[in-house]
Amino acid sequence: MFKTENPGNVPVWVNKDNCKACDICVSVCPSGVLGMRYDHTSTLGAMISIDHPESCIGCNECELSCPDFAIYVADKKEFKFAKLTDEAKARQAAVIANNYMSLDQQGVK
Repeated sequence: MFKTENPGNVPVWVNKDNCKACDICVSVCPSGVLGMRYDHTSTLGAMISIDHPESCIGCNECELSCPDFAIYVADKKEFKFAKLTDEAKARQAAVIANNYMSLDQQGVK
């Protein structure tokens, strides 16, 4: 069974066994932390990717919106989160414009 405890000093993590690649979490993340990557082993051909964990603001939107309880955010008492920056907002807008696909996958950051 997957444990929901933080697997290390990370702000956000995913249980890929529960993730169905619906991309809802990517759509609600205000700081462009998440993206989807092509994955031929996934039923939908893509899988969630945590591309910019250093930009996570700890808002919990991804965790709260996940219909499959597959994504988790660290406790604010245990992790120091970033502040939302203009760069992070711009990255999120670019991810949305790219149909939620990871910008890093194309070499764009």
